[in-house]
Amino acid sequence: MDFSFSEDQIALQALAHQILTEQATHERLKSLEAAGGSVYDEALWKQLAGAGLTGIAVPEEYGGAGLGFLDLAVIFDEVGRTVAPVPAVATLATAYVLATSAPDSVAALLAGVAAGDVVLTTAFGEVADVTARKEGEDWILDGEKDFVPYGGVADVVVVPASTETGVVLALLPKDTDGVSVTEQHTTNHAPQAGLAFTGVRLPSNAVVTDAGEIVADLERHHTAALSVVAAGVCTAALAMTAKHTSEREQFDKKIASFQAVGQRAADAYIDTEMIRLTAVQAAWRLSEGWPAEEEIAIAKFWAGDGGTRVLHACQHLHGGLGVDLDYPLHRYFIWGKQIEHELGTPHRQLLKLGAMLASTPA
Repeated sequence: MDFSFSEDQIALQALAHQILTEQATHERLKSLEAAGGSVYDEALWKQLAGAGLTGIAVPEEYGGAGLGFLDLAVIFDEVGRTVAPVPAVATLATAYVLATSAPDSVAALLAGVAAGDVVLTTAFGEVADVTARKEGEDWILDGEKDFVPYGGVADVVVVPASTETGVVLALLPKDTDGVSVTEQHTTNHAPQAGLAFTGVRLPSNAVVTDAGEIVADLERHHTAALSVVAAGVCTAALAMTAKHTSEREQFDKKIASFQAVGQRAADAYIDTEMIRLTAVQAAWRLSEGWPAEEEIAIAKFWAGDGGTRVLHACQHLHGGLGVDLDYPLHRYFIWGKQIEHELGTPHRQLLKLGAMLASTPA
């Protein structure tokens, strides 16, 4: 059996790698961070769109290439390798689920995603944080959501909300009356926002009813996407560490030749490969439309638990250089920490996996 990427996926990876490595350089990221606050490279996002990368999983009738979630995973991996400040996960994972699950009236947003003109995001958290009620032909939203990725940037925020009879999905355009936006600071400077909804009125065609399964699907795909990003982050950090230890000398020897250094790096390599394999497996099963709950939970565990070990090892093997803001490694560490925060503690994933195993007949 051949588990390698297809020729088209390899070509897609090469294109994403070329654009992201040329544009998301250490110097470019430093200049964006110097302004303070959140970091979003809109020009880079437009360039990715111009190359057709934001539309690879958008259906052809909306101007995309009509490819699958595994093809998107190739992009997420490269975003992680370059820690590029673009809304890839927030927009592309949301768009993919809307394209496969939501009505045509909702999916019409996808043409804007493919063109790079529309940034989407999903407001996760407890569904009960926002309530929705019908008033005439309109829907009224009340409540709040915290730490919405690109919440202050997105043109449309997908908001799960609870009703008396179930769950709906509201598509909230930017600058809608009754919505207040508060910037919230994150570990890796990625734009996030708190959104408060006070009597927000939306027309019925902006709300998807009976959306419980769509909300679950959004969570599944975002989790798998973040796990793939974590794999890219760890891969790049480990490559940087291998280069450093093969050049850095102590006692007239390359430190890579020290047994303890080699063992620590080898353990980090094994962890990185496990993060990648479990994340790609989850993405592949989702792309094929197969059940993936266990695989996503496993990928989520490795991204948080293994990712923490890898990035701590990389910083340790760099010594003081690892925390120097003039050296790029620190950025990978804070990205890994942010992903761990967003995914939740690895311990919770072990409990979830244990419950799955306990409920499965032997």
